[in-house]
Formats: sequence, C-alpha cells, structure tokens
Amino acid sequence: MSEAGSQRGLAAVLAELRGRSRSGIRAGWSRVRGGAGLAMQAGAGAGIAWYIAHDLIGRPSPFFAPIAAVITLASSVGQRARRTIELVVGVAIGIGVGDAIILLIGTGPWQIGLVVLLAILVAAAVGGGTPLVVQSASSAVLVATLTSATGLPYSRFFDALVGGAVGLAVMTLLLPLNPLTVVRRAADPALEAMAEGLHAVAEGMTKPDIEAVQEALARLRATEGNFAAFAQAAAAASENVAFAPARWRSRGTLSQYVEGAPHLTYALRNVRVLTRRVITAIGDDESIPSCLPASVALLGDAVDLLRHEWARGIEPEATRERALRAAAESGKAYDVGVGFSGGVVVAQVRTTVTDLLRATGIEYAEAPRLVRRAVGWHGRGRAARRGARP
Repeated sequence: MSEAGSQRGLAAVLAELRGRSRSGIRAGWSRVRGGAGLAMQAGAGAGIAWYIAHDLIGRPSPFFAPIAAVITLASSVGQRARRTIELVVGVAIGIGVGDAIILLIGTGPWQIGLVVLLAILVAAAVGGGTPLVVQSASSAVLVATLTSATGLPYSRFFDALVGGAVGLAVMTLLLPLNPLTVVRRAADPALEAMAEGLHAVAEGMTKPDIEAVQEALARLRATEGNFAAFAQAAAAASENVAFAPARWRSRGTLSQYVEGAPHLTYALRNVRVLTRRVITAIGDDESIPSCLPASVALLGDAVDLLRHEWARGIEPEATRERALRAAAESGKAYDVGVGFSGGVVVAQVRTTVTDLLRATGIEYAEAPRLVRRAVGWHGRGRAARRGARP
C-alpha cells in the first residue's frame, strides 16, 4: 500500500474514532440529563429528612431517615407509593426480629446470620416483594451490629417513617419531575428504533437481502428493552401526575403515551413475527410483490409520525392515515399473487396497523373495522375474502 493510501486509511480510522467519541459523550451527557432530576430529588430528600429527624425532632443519629428518603425516591418508577409502604414494613420486620434475637441470644457472627435468615423468612411469609425482603434483612443487620448506638426500636421505625414521608413530599410537592419529559425521553428511542427496523425490513424485502432482514430482526429484538422502559416510564408519569398538583395540567397530553404504550408493545411483537416470516419468504424464494415492502415502509412512516405527533401534543391523524395506507397497500398482494409466507406478512401488517390505531386512541371495535375497509374487505363475507386469494 502506498504512503498516501496509508495516510488516508489512518485519517479514516481517526475520523471514525472521533465520531465514536463524540457520540459517546453525547450519550453520556444525555444519561446525565436524564438522571439529574432524580439526583436533585434524592439529594434534597436526604438532607431534609436528616434535618427534620435530627434538628427538629432531636434524634441523635437518625440514619434511617435519609436512607428511607433516598430509597423512596430511587425505587422503581411507577411504584414509589408501594415501595414506601414496603420500606416501612421491612424496617419494622427487620428491627423487630433483630431486637428480639439480640435480646435473647446476644450478638456475634452466627447471631447476625440467624437474624438475617429469620427476617427474610418473616418478610416472605407476609408476601413481601424484593424491596421488603431486602429492607428487612438490611435493617436486621443494622440492628444486630449497631444496637448500642441506635436507640429504642420505635425510634428507628419512626426515622424510616419520617424519611419515607419526606421522599413522597419531595416527589409530589417540592421537586416533582415533569412527567411529559420523562415519558418522551423513554418513548422516543423506542419508537425511533421500531420505525428504523421497519424501514430496514422493507429495504431488505425490496432487494431481496435476507442478511439485512436478519440484522433488522436482531435490532427489533433488542428494542424490547426500550419498550419496557417506555411502559415503565408511562406508569411512573401517570403516578407522578396523579400525586403532584403542579403537573395536573399535563394529564391530557400524557394520556396519549400512557394509553398507547401497551398497544405499541403488541405492535412490536407483531412486527417481529412479520420480520421472521419475511426471512422465511426470502429463504424459500417466494415471489414478493412490490406492494408488500411498500406497506412495511408505510408502517415505519406511521410509527415515526406517531413519535412526532405525540411530542407536539396533537391528535395523531397523520399516523392513522399512514397506517391505513399501509393496510391498503398490503391488501393489493392478494390481487397480484402471494405465497404462504407473503400471506402471513399481509396478516401481520393488518394486525400491526390495528395496534397502531389502538395506540392513537381508536376504540377496540372500530380499529379492525377501519383496517378491513382500508384493505377493501368491508362488508364482504368470508367466502368472498378467501376467493380473493389466488
């Protein structure tokens, strides 16, 4: 290789590395921005909880108060109220078991092990989830190891109660997160990944390129985590707007995300089924009419439009129009001629369109009727539909 060629190759590698570095910095900054609100809430909650328990109430070492506040604020989104209850109950179980065992048999390594064992068994017996079990065990350990410095059992329970109350007050009144910002940050990458996957599948069908479709399927499978985060963020935002009066004005726009999230999860599953059938069709050398990749591309357009219309807080009319165009385009495959796998792709396009319509607020019975009308089967009997297939 010539020196000039080597220099060009080195320049290309350095440019790629710089691009990765910039993208990594942007991704890191985005994560910092996403976690800044929770960090501010947790910091304020811990400080306020210590101030109330130590300075106002007079507890000498109320370490349970800031711990409870931070756990309340940092617990899984959408379940803070439940987690706070589990936290307090877990502290009560851990303190009760720890004090009883230490009073009877003293302290030591095997006593600590026994305290943790019994605390977890009691928490499991009352039907507690993972947070309750963990808090019971950790509280029991603290009681067993810090008995001389922690005061009376009821005071430790009171510390946890103060911290939990402060955490909820910070979350709902003092520093409530903007629910729309939270849910949009979770919804945008999920919808964007789904739209890109659909466009990649459509492009792979057109060529046809089985490897490109397989890569698209892998990316769509990885998108499952994004949609799980979206559903979780929607639940958290719904809880936040319900308990935070300052955010009540966001209820109308937020309802689009909250009500649409489960239907988009269904749509993603149907898209993956569609993609697997496309791989089978290409592998079997089935004839793929041009209307099928066109319909899949229109599906991708509809998902992308939904992302933008939700972000603007407007009625997703363009999304509905594009989704129904996708259904109509897929229905042309029966007139042109389609194999078995192609017929399954048509069915999955129709099902995905139905899910998208439901995500935009169309009623359960109305969505499939609109799809049938778009395909051209409205008012036709089943025999006539079967006869439309060559």
